[in-house]
Amino acid sequence: MKKSGCLSIVLFAALGISLLANLILLVSLGFRGAGTAKGFTEKKFSETTLIPGNESDDKIALIQLDGLISYGKGAGSVEGSMVESLKEAFQQAERDPKVKAVVLSVDSPGGEVTAGDTIYHALGKLTAKKPTVIFINSIGTSAAYYIACAGSWIMCSDTSFTGSIGVIISTLNYKELFGKIGLQSVIFKSGQFKDALNGARDLTEEEKTYFQALVMQTYDRFLNIVANSRHLDASTLRQGIADGRVLSGRDAFNAKLIDQLGYIEDAFDKARALGKAPGAEIVRYEKRNSLAHLLRFFESSEKSDIQLDLNVGPASSVRLESGRLYLLPSFYAF
Repeated sequence: MKKSGCLSIVLFAALGISLLANLILLVSLGFRGAGTAKGFTEKKFSETTLIPGNESDDKIALIQLDGLISYGKGAGSVEGSMVESLKEAFQQAERDPKVKAVVLSVDSPGGEVTAGDTIYHALGKLTAKKPTVIFINSIGTSAAYYIACAGSWIMCSDTSFTGSIGVIISTLNYKELFGKIGLQSVIFKSGQFKDALNGARDLTEEEKTYFQALVMQTYDRFLNIVANSRHLDASTLRQGIADGRVLSGRDAFNAKLIDQLGYIEDAFDKARALGKAPGAEIVRYEKRNSLAHLLRFFESSEKSDIQLDLNVGPASSVRLESGRLYLLPSFYAF
């Protein structure tokens, strides 16, 4: 019995040493891949073939933009923000000589102004080097349409929702609620605007004027981007469809906000044509999960609780923060 016990201890120790050695090896390889070497073989996105090519090494890269456009990361996330991920995907497509064009598949109601503007700028840099086709799936409104304006060609289906050219900033006024439950907000501030959008009191006329001007400043930028990219008159847009309304794909096509109605397969065909690569295969970019990401996941899991939100619908999936500028349709502004 003693020999058997000693043998078990030795086996467990050997197994532990083996696992530790393999872990150290994998970590070293992960850090080596993220080191100073900048060879193109170090791709951050893997490629899954969706449609095989026809006797050609050419590729059309499919990149996806889904969900609320934001700089933030989800709870427990080990990846970077949406902005960082899309910029990395655009850079990989730009540097790959086999990628002749890109299809950006969009399914987003919009989001934060600065996040949308940053992605718009990064997409514009890619479009300057290679053709980009934007395909709007179910929805591509506000910041998502803002981003689309940096593409070479915009497409959607008849039943897609797009447009919503406008800016929104919101807050809640709970002054009367505080009065009913006996609460009072006490503020010490350095200037008259420091507690602006404080929901415990009414906005002053000066604050209303200030925030309306702030919204209109961002709106003018959005309007001019649409006017320039779509070759439309800014005044006509301002007095017409650029009032925040959401448009169907058919109405957007008639208003010249998009170039073509169709389906994702039509977007692939258009990308092949613009990229002069009729036999190109279609590949979807997917984020690689390295061991370093896995270790960070376990580290973050120890520091924070995992939360599940089982609610559905716009009001539960989009949480607007008070005082932050958004490019979103009004029905998402709760």
